[in-house]
Amino acid sequence: MAWLCTGKTNSELISNLAMNRIFSSQLVASAMNKVDRGNYVLRKTEAYEDSPQVIGYGATISAPHMHAYASEHLLPYLRPGSKVLDVGSGSGYLVAVLHHLVSPGGKVVGVEHVDELVEWSKENLRSDGLGNELELKNIQIIAGDGREGYVSEGPYDAIHVGAAAPTVPQALVDQLASPGRLFIPVGTSLQNILHVDKDAEGNISQTEVMSVRYVPLTDRSMQT
Repeated sequence: MAWLCTGKTNSELISNLAMNRIFSSQLVASAMNKVDRGNYVLRKTEAYEDSPQVIGYGATISAPHMHAYASEHLLPYLRPGSKVLDVGSGSGYLVAVLHHLVSPGGKVVGVEHVDELVEWSKENLRSDGLGNELELKNIQIIAGDGREGYVSEGPYDAIHVGAAAPTVPQALVDQLASPGRLFIPVGTSLQNILHVDKDAEGNISQTEVMSVRYVPLTDRSMQT
């Protein structure tokens, strides 16, 4: 039913996502309403369609319903003061949503291997009123290989991966806090979202959540 969620405005889009039970949390609704998707897409006239959009360099911004799913699935680990890693942060949209879910006191680190998208996403965040959060380093966008995570700011209470890996990168599991959750699409021709959970004692479990179709998690040399 996700395709029914398209709206004419940002608030209508979020309302339709909630009405179609893509998420149920008022915290997610509030966070998504604070982030105008129109600031994070190239085709402004299609900003509030519930569909992925090309953002250049072989990358896409996921459909709003997938960002809503991700936010709700990570929500048990998102609270004021939490630390979050977004791998393949692209346009910066989900970084902004996650920021609102962990504020005040939280931190969101986005890792993106396309330098041009790193700079563009910072511009997008500033346009959406989050320039001061970049200055304070409550939000950081890092150029790098997201498959390696970003050790210096870990461990992370929650990690989101926005592209499909053939297997779960061990570096990301290692950088999870105890407890913590990794939300990641895994697979090649067939892909599934996995929850990789680390409990308070450091024990790891995996749960298959849903079938999906994402662009591959790769490096710049393989991305066009």
